[in-house]
Amino acid sequence: MSVDLQSRVSFRLLGRSVLAFSLTPERPVLDWFLELDRRVLGSFGFFTDRPLVLDLTSIAPTKAETLEIVARIEERNLRLISVEGVDAEWLPRRYSPLPKSMQPVGMPSPPESVMQSWDDAQRVDGQASAASEKGCTTLLIEEQVRSGQTIIFPEGDVTVVGSVASGAEIIAGGSIHVYGTLRGRAFAGTNGNTRARIFCSKFDAEILVIDGLYKTADDFDHHLLGFPVQARLDRDVMNIEAM
Repeated sequence: MSVDLQSRVSFRLLGRSVLAFSLTPERPVLDWFLELDRRVLGSFGFFTDRPLVLDLTSIAPTKAETLEIVARIEERNLRLISVEGVDAEWLPRRYSPLPKSMQPVGMPSPPESVMQSWDDAQRVDGQASAASEKGCTTLLIEEQVRSGQTIIFPEGDVTVVGSVASGAEIIAGGSIHVYGTLRGRAFAGTNGNTRARIFCSKFDAEILVIDGLYKTADDFDHHLLGFPVQARLDRDVMNIEAM
């Protein structure tokens, strides 16, 4: 073996999970884009640098409609990585459907966010802990979740003993419990759990999402700010109530 071959740096391919969100347009499409601009793009930069999947299955567009929708998404500088629900030959290969369909979990986070899987979340500053017994469905975070951090736990509930700072995210398959102040973003029921709820001792959030239905700060009852609240779904409507 030559000296050159011996000195080469090893080449490794490692698997990595990336969280993406799904956009699902509805007809009339122009109205849907108006709502997108009003409710999402104008609020906290939720889609900033976030990978997005465009799912057109429900509206079954023609090729011309598909190209127009994709063009409108691109005009908004959204980070589109895949288009599903249409003929793949209609679009550039960079938008080919992903090998495995993705589960929509709500809305986005800032680009500096640290995406943390269940394994990673146990190591957040050495403060996060969870029960070790098999079948555990709760993740316990014992300290504040700082701005720019994202905690993801699709297996069940997330409980935060401290506060959730502005710009931080909690994403849970089940319910979310915050014993301090909730200033950041909370995404509950991301696995399709419509019975999931969000609880906090002091309400000052940027966005609340349960099973894809959401409210932003502009929609909140300002009389509830600073007080203990719970958020829950009732017939596809999110209710935020004082506790």
